Amino acid sequence: MPKKILIVDDSAAVRRALRDLLEQQEGWQVSGEAANGREAIEQAQRVRPDVVVLDLSMPVMNGLETARELNHRFPSVPVLMYTDFETRYLERAAWSAGVSSIVSKSESTEVLVRNLHALVDLAA
Repeated sequence: MPKKILIVDDSAAVRRALRDLLEQQEGWQVSGEAANGREAIEQAQRVRPDVVVLDLSMPVMNGLETARELNHRFPSVPVLMYTDFETRYLERAAWSAGVSSIVSKSESTEVLVRNLHALVDLAA
């Protein structure tokens, strides 16, 4: 059974690029997409993902608020924050919100895939 991934980013172009990249990985399936945190919570309830890729800066609910709520409702589902903003303060806030891993959007896609593999393997 493929591992289900939920992509959450307010940019449709980023969501599309992530979907294309992640669906090339054997055994992975993008099972849902959301443009903000509120949609992410709704999608997670519907599709029950194995892992969530989450942006930080979004309308309605930012990534930290969303991670906190996802962690509360689905504590066994790892969340990878994929963001342009990577600082020590963000790292501390993200860990506190229940984020399992942080990858900068400026990193290569190999770093993202490697981190997701680690989380998907943990969720197995």
